[in-house]
Amino acid sequence: MEALTAAFTWLDYGAVAVFGATGALAAARQKHDIITFGFFAAVTGVGGGTLRDLLIGAPVFWVQRPDYIVACLIAALAVWVFGTGRARMKVLLWLDALGLAAYCVVGAAKSLALGVPPIPAVVMGVLTACFGGVLRDVLAHEPSILLRREIYVTCALAGAATFVILELSGVRGLWAGLAGFGVAFAVRAGAIVWGWSMPGFPGRGKSEG
Repeated sequence: MEALTAAFTWLDYGAVAVFGATGALAAARQKHDIITFGFFAAVTGVGGGTLRDLLIGAPVFWVQRPDYIVACLIAALAVWVFGTGRARMKVLLWLDALGLAAYCVVGAAKSLALGVPPIPAVVMGVLTACFGGVLRDVLAHEPSILLRREIYVTCALAGAATFVILELSGVRGLWAGLAGFGVAFAVRAGAIVWGWSMPGFPGRGKSEG
């Protein structure tokens, strides 16, 4: 159990930092100052987890552990120092995929642990993984992740659902978590490399998602 808790904790910190970096990159593209970098990073990094905790009635995680905010600020400083070169943007796209995969599992796992039923727990996993990015795009006046051609939200849904199904089937938490992470990352990787998308409404072409 201690190993499982430690694994999810590291996944949580890693996802927060990665999403924080994507928020800072959004600020960089708008040529904002260092304070705005930190603000964008913090909102993006903890936004999804904050919504999850409010909806399930849990103490908001970063209020109890302000080191999550520190992780976001360190990520923002790293983007400020090392810049936004083309190669770094590509690396960050893959880091974002890792963060998405980690956060959908962490969100679902925390929800299940607090007694949330399976289907809402899956939804909480999706919100945890995606809502910070939605806030980032709104703040930066960029097209929302919900409107991207390649699938994004679907990846979080697949990962969270895989974790919850395996967990309820009696698979050990760590293995269920790794499976959920792997499914979400694999689907997102396919979307990045091959442009996977969900079937669209007839007459409207490919859908976003």
